[in-house]
Amino acid sequence: SGVFGMAVLPTHVAEGRPLAAHRRGPNCTSENKLLLIVFGAFCVILFGSFFFVPDFGGSSATDSPGHAGHGHHGVMVDPRDDGTHNGAGGLDHKGGEGGEDGERVQVKQIDTEKDDDVKGEQNAGGEEEEDDGEAEDEETTSTVSPTTTTTTTTTTTTTTTTKAAAAAAIPQERAVHAGSLTFPPIITPQATPNSWQDAKNEERRVRVREMMKTAWNGYKAHAWGQNELMPISKRGHSAGIFGGTTMGATIVDALDTLWIMGLDAEFKDGRDWVAASLNFDVNAGVSAFEITIRFLGGLLTAYSLTGDEVFKTKAHDIGKRLLPAFNTPTGIPHAIVNLATGSSQNYGWAAGGCSILSELGTMQLEFEMLARITGENVFAEKVRKVMDYVVALPKPSNGMYGNYISADNGQWCSQDVSVGALGDSFYEYLLKYWVWMGSKDLAGRKPFDDAMMVIRDKLVHRSQPSNLLYVAEAHGSALQHKMGHLACFIGGLFALGAKNAPNAELEKWYKEAARDITATCHEGYARSATKLGPEGMFFENGQEAKSYNPGERYYILRPEVVEAYFYLWRTTHEQKYRDWAWEAVEAIERHCRCGDGYCGLRDVEAVPPQQDDVQQSFFLAETMKYLYLIFTDDNVVPLDKWVFNTEAHPLPVF
Repeated sequence: SGVFGMAVLPTHVAEGRPLAAHRRGPNCTSENKLLLIVFGAFCVILFGSFFFVPDFGGSSATDSPGHAGHGHHGVMVDPRDDGTHNGAGGLDHKGGEGGEDGERVQVKQIDTEKDDDVKGEQNAGGEEEEDDGEAEDEETTSTVSPTTTTTTTTTTTTTTTTKAAAAAAIPQERAVHAGSLTFPPIITPQATPNSWQDAKNEERRVRVREMMKTAWNGYKAHAWGQNELMPISKRGHSAGIFGGTTMGATIVDALDTLWIMGLDAEFKDGRDWVAASLNFDVNAGVSAFEITIRFLGGLLTAYSLTGDEVFKTKAHDIGKRLLPAFNTPTGIPHAIVNLATGSSQNYGWAAGGCSILSELGTMQLEFEMLARITGENVFAEKVRKVMDYVVALPKPSNGMYGNYISADNGQWCSQDVSVGALGDSFYEYLLKYWVWMGSKDLAGRKPFDDAMMVIRDKLVHRSQPSNLLYVAEAHGSALQHKMGHLACFIGGLFALGAKNAPNAELEKWYKEAARDITATCHEGYARSATKLGPEGMFFENGQEAKSYNPGERYYILRPEVVEAYFYLWRTTHEQKYRDWAWEAVEAIERHCRCGDGYCGLRDVEAVPPQQDDVQQSFFLAETMKYLYLIFTDDNVVPLDKWVFNTEAHPLPVF
């Protein structure tokens, strides 16, 4: 035993089990005194040698390495956005110190294999007590093999288990009880061998964790409380979707990633800021969609992981402030809502002031979850009315959902169709809402399957000469053979959709399409000069998975491609998906590392590339989380217990 450090063990232990303390009689002879003195001197010499002899051992596999030298669903962002927008009419991009703590996945593995007895004592009564001072001063590096456990005390900061991390991580294997609800543990008992425990994947996971700490620390140092960080300028950044507010978007977006990675000190900093400073009473028009998926989604997940009432209270507050967006003649929400006054409107550029499919259709998970935890069914009623109406509405002549619909008369505003920008997460939630509800009734997923079959027949094509599978865009009756970075999420969605498909033929097609579309998106990365994919890939005019439009060659730290890798890894366990994810890690580290964080690129074909000086909040919420989880085992955020919202905030399946 001993992997948590001696402070968490009983005073007398052998192989992790308490020993009876030896009692001495009241009398002591002179001979015994002499023997006691000799024995005491021997102990001083022996124990002194342990403290003063230098440690010549090498680093463990989990030592922190040094740095090597989907919003996605609304309108695409201009990489030149410098954060000076003051209103919500701006372009929509989605449409401190590191803690000395350990990774939850490692603590999970140690608990289940080596310290059941100790964990039982710590969990007695459901509470753990910890001395914060000792936790900061003592580090324990643990190396675990199938037969032996070795503990070495070091004086350097590592990413391995400490006493504080051990105590903090143990609840991740227990259900969280919050009022009348019980949320599943984020780490479940291992059902299969730990496929991630080889040295290579462990090193990769640790590297991603270090990248997350770099991004967080830069934000904390230069933009704390602001929405995002400009790593080169070392100041805050706020895009138009936030309405010129300073609501700490990066903090709320990053909370669950910090928790999953075991960055407990950083999580506590974020939690304390939320409790003391997060204020939604701002007289500003913001994107209802972006606030829902980032803030409401992030707070709901933090509450599900911890049961901390502060997250529930804040989620309830922002949920109530978003409700006025639904006050339209049809109940279809407007895109912009003022969080103080409740006034709402649509973007003027959106097909003459219509609502956007990906936005109006990407609120069900969050509002249904909020209804569950508050008992206020009004949140669920609002989103159910919208989805019931849109699904039942006769489709345009092409038989597909249009990208725009009027909130005033409930009619389609256009026949443009996309599974990327303007459409993507509508289709995502058609499936994920059914999964979140427990995948119980096949009729509940019929709208998803019906939509995908029409898309399969009309938008899915193969390129020449490479035979790459892609999903085109429809503009009325015409096709544009282009697939945006945003659309690459659909490879992962098809992988998720293959499970519990209504028939074998459809299951087979989902699996094949998931594999081939994800391979196409990988080609978009592999064929670029920076090995990072462009905003848009074209499959025409001699182009395959490349962009001939300089205005669509930017990369803003988007997650959709690595999101697809994550789902393909979880559903196939083919090593290539982990290898492709690692290629992305190396490319991000090589080209996007900037100042005190990570920046997007203005042109993925330029080497060296010009960086855009914006660290998007979704980089911490999504890109880092998916990359990290690819290198963990399936029982860390298991897909049968949790469903990711479109900002990668996992919500518990009911």
